[in-house]
This record gives sequence, structure tokens and C-alpha cells, in this order.
Amino acid sequence: MDFSIKTFDAKTTIIAVKTGCIAVGVYENRKLSKEAQELDHTGAISAVMKSGDLSGKPGSTLMLRNVEGVAAERILLVGLGKNEQIAEKDFNSAITAVVKAFSTLGTNDALVALPAEAVKGRDAAWLVQSAILAAHDAAYRSDGLKSQKDHGNHGVKKIAFALPGHAAVAGKAAIAVAQAMASGMALTRDLGNLPPNICTPSYLATTAKKLAKEFKLGVEVLDRKQLEALKMGSFLSVTNGSVEPPKFIVLKHMGGKAKDAPTVLVGKGITFDTGGISLKPGASMDEMKYDMCGAASVLGTFRAIAEMNLKLNVIGVIPTCENMPSGSATRPGDIVTSMSGQTIEILNTDAEGRLILCDALTYVERFKPAVVVDIATLTGACVVALGNHNTGLFTRDDDAHDQLANDLLAAGKSSGDTAWRMPLGDAYNDQLKSNFADMANIGTPGGGSITAACFLERYTRKYTWAHLDIAGTAWKSGAAKGATGRPVPLLTTFLMNRAG
Repeated sequence: MDFSIKTFDAKTTIIAVKTGCIAVGVYENRKLSKEAQELDHTGAISAVMKSGDLSGKPGSTLMLRNVEGVAAERILLVGLGKNEQIAEKDFNSAITAVVKAFSTLGTNDALVALPAEAVKGRDAAWLVQSAILAAHDAAYRSDGLKSQKDHGNHGVKKIAFALPGHAAVAGKAAIAVAQAMASGMALTRDLGNLPPNICTPSYLATTAKKLAKEFKLGVEVLDRKQLEALKMGSFLSVTNGSVEPPKFIVLKHMGGKAKDAPTVLVGKGITFDTGGISLKPGASMDEMKYDMCGAASVLGTFRAIAEMNLKLNVIGVIPTCENMPSGSATRPGDIVTSMSGQTIEILNTDAEGRLILCDALTYVERFKPAVVVDIATLTGACVVALGNHNTGLFTRDDDAHDQLANDLLAAGKSSGDTAWRMPLGDAYNDQLKSNFADMANIGTPGGGSITAACFLERYTRKYTWAHLDIAGTAWKSGAAKGATGRPVPLLTTFLMNRAG
């Protein structure tokens, strides 16, 4: 899909633009946006609004064809809400409606001429980015493994954005960023949607190597013998029941100054989670192929920042394996020793994500990181707490960690890929006590997402760290089942902000 910027000033008007369709905004009070007014010289649009054929409510649309005096073949009227001060959610509804309408048109090109700076706190670049991500979301297909694929016409291929002249440079930059972000999200979705017999730990390792080759990144993949030498007893305990070999992937995008401390992303990569001996119920177990979405989001984020050649040192670490039951699988009651030397009593083998992440979080100490962010589909409890809207954000309560939390929250708000900060603390840590080891891998009942984060926090005392629980945001269930590509927008924006 191709995107571009068209600028307009007092001497030019959209009425003369020859294109397949122009999308303009209208309001619930029958008022027209400035762009709609320019196309209304014969009163055709005003007549539609007076007739009540279009309500103007956010996301409502009506297509007009062959309007007299307008060079475009079609005009798409889209509702923006009650007045000119447009709410962000109303604008998002409008953008989504425009993209949906464009996807069914029998034309090659279109122009989006919505009020570029009418949303409080947002600018034209935000409009461009939001529209491009929505367009890619609408165009995404998950039928790659079907014998008969959908090869039909998917509408508009070239979309231009009408912007005032002063916003042109920012608009063009936003296109580049959004395209890179969309590429990263598509990779993340593809990996998440692949079946577990294809997307194995070895497949993730191969994907990382292909990324490294394409974008000249550093890459290293550690195998079982190397993990044993590193004494990653916690990670390896999860792999005991599977015939698939574990992999430990390290990616390096060193776009900053040589001496700058890197930002490190750690992604959970359980390519299929049966729960192990603590076997999950059979219903919906197929969705446990998504338990590697943390790893997928790290790979997708690396694709995005590599594509935009981000000037920042970023290291990605992905521990990846399966969690399977067998005669050699780890049992409830087993005690293992992590890379840090701390011992863990495994009370539930289905709490395996924290067991692979804790060794990865110890491993990253060698990079002397500026900050570390781990990303994991870690707990169903986070879905109970936050639903499918916000990613759970956990970190310690001090100045450095408050700053990291604020940076992540701001990146989420800016990108529309939002997070919500959750608590940590000694009271929750007490729930992890064990009579036989330094800690248990699950807590006593209550606050399950928090006790999981507290477990990870014990392995991060030597650097500034945050944990993102994406169990509720990484995929959708039901009729719309599939990976979402989150939190690639949050992570990419966070890294862009750190690069300045």
C-alpha cells in the first residue's frame, strides 16, 4: 500500500483533485468541516445533512458519486461527532470507517481530507500514523496456510493525506514511521498466528537470523549445551518434557554511540503451552500457540526500528521453548536452581513463563543496560484485572523506575497501544514464600499478575526494569481470533522517544 502527502493553501482547493474518492468530515449538528464546505459549492452535501440521510455520529458514512463540479469520482462523508473539538476515540472511529469504506472501492487511489489538527493534543502526523496503521490492519490477511486464498480486490492501493503546508514535513516523516511500525506488527501477527508445529523455537531462531541478515543486525542463538554451561536451570526445567530443542536468541541493533548503554527488550517465547504436568483444560488450548507473543513483539519491534534505522542501541533477548507433558517433564514439587543461584520450588508447571524469563533477566546483566523491559503473555489474572484494553505495567516504586513507567505509559498513550500501571510490594512478595526453596513459582491465591511480576522483580535488582503483561492485549479470541501485533506500537514509540 502506497501513502503520500498532498498540501493545500489559500490558492488551491481539493475540489480540483482528480481521484477515485475524497473522504471529508461532517458533524452531528449538520455542520460541515472546512474540507466538506469546499466540496459543497452546489449544496449537495448540505442537502444530505438536512435530509437526515447521515447522522454525523462518529464512524457513520455515506458515499456520494459524481457530484457536480467536483473532480473526484466519489465523496465519502464520514461522521466526526458533535463538534469541531473532536474526541480522540471519535476520530479513531472515523478513521476506521474511512479505511473500511476504502477497502471495498473499485478504485486505485483516494484522498483523506479530514481536519488534520482538530483532536486536542494531537497533530497531523498523528492522523497520518493512525490512518496508516488502520489501513494495514484492514488489509492484513491470515489465510496464508489455506489451500484457497482470498485473491479478490481489496480496494484502494494509494492513499494521500490532505495536509496544510506547514505539516507536510511531519506528515512525510509520519508515513515512514507508520510503515515501519506496520511492518513490525505484521511480522508479530504472522508469528503469533502460525501453528505451533511450524512456529517452533527453531523457527523463531531462523526468523531472527533472517532479520539480522536483511538489516545487518547482530545475532546469536544459544543451544542447550550453552544454556547448561550458563547454569540456566530454571529455563531448562521448562524444556524437559519436549522433544523440540530450546533456543536462546540475542539480537543487537547498535544504532547509537558505541559507549551508550543499550535498552534491552526480553520476550517470552513459549511456542506452545500445554501447562506441562499441570495440564491445562482442553477447551481453547489451541490458543496457547500465542504464548510466544512476547517474543514475536520483540522481533516485530526490531523489524520496525531496523527499517527506520533508529539511532539507539537496542538488544533483544528471547528465551524460547515448548512446555509439554511427558515422562521426563518437570513435576510439581521439583526444585530447580536459576542462573542467579536462587532456588525455586515449582508448585505449578503451568507457571512456566516466569521460569524462562528469570534466567533471561539474569543473563542481560552482562550488557550493563540503561533499562530492561520484559514482555510476556504471563498471566490470565492480568486479563481479569484489565480485560483486553490495557497491557499491565509493573515496576518498582522509586524515581528511576517511576520515570521508566511514565515513559512507557506516555508511549502507549501516544501510539494508542495503552498500558496501565499495577502495584508491586512486600505484601505480594510474601505470597511467594516456600518452606523448601528461596521462593515458589506461584503465590498464594489473589493478585496473580502481581505475584508473577514480583517473582520476576527478584531477578532485576541490578538495573532499571519494567514488566509488560500482554496476556489480554496480544491476541483476540472468538470470531476475530488472531494476534493483534501489540505491543509493537508502544515499544517502537518508547524506543523512538529514547532516541530523541
